[in-house]
Amino acid sequence: MPVPLTLAGRLVRLEPLAPHHASGISEAAAANRDEFGFTPVPHGVDEALEYVAQALNGHATGTSLAFAIIAMASGRVLGSTRFSRFDYWQGPVVWPLVHGMPPGDPLMATPDAAEIGNTWLSPQARGSGINLESKLLLLQHAFEVWRVRRIAMRADVRNMRSRMAIERLGATSDGVRRAHSRGFDGEVRSTAFYSILDEEWPTVRATIDRELAAQPTRTRRLGAQGLIDA
Repeated sequence: MPVPLTLAGRLVRLEPLAPHHASGISEAAAANRDEFGFTPVPHGVDEALEYVAQALNGHATGTSLAFAIIAMASGRVLGSTRFSRFDYWQGPVVWPLVHGMPPGDPLMATPDAAEIGNTWLSPQARGSGINLESKLLLLQHAFEVWRVRRIAMRADVRNMRSRMAIERLGATSDGVRRAHSRGFDGEVRSTAFYSILDEEWPTVRATIDRELAAQPTRTRRLGAQGLIDA
């Protein structure tokens, strides 16, 4: 199963989510709680500690790998993201099928497919290239190190900000599953699904690179505030 790792770019560093990030997670999530209507985001240090504990349990059970999104310039926590829903296709086909668990030694296995999600950012860091570079780091590792065949993403169909962000990456829509689950707000939600295949990755990477190159003004302004590196 995937082991904890740190991924570094120009603007951000993705560190394995750990208890020492809890205070920073709490601070990043404190401003304008109305911005987090569709995503579970902890409120206060106690909830942040529980959030981290659940993430650590997800890694221990092989179901997810969570990261703190850290500003390279200031070391400030800006939010969180994660890999989840790992799938493994190596080895002989067996019955009954066991999805989400690797055959053989789990410590030696890398996933053939995964999902990127549970992403949220402090409102101050939005529109700065932070999300784009975070996705670039995750996708680059998934496609170029793990050699996955597919990365999936999803969003509440009402969450147009997240859907537009996913579509800007160049991900392909796989459709909407109607009345899919209970939403974070308690309402029954439909879910928009997206995916990127390994053969599509070079085109998606070029799209992300162009998007990042088009955001220098916002990046410089936030860098002056100590949130990110200019």
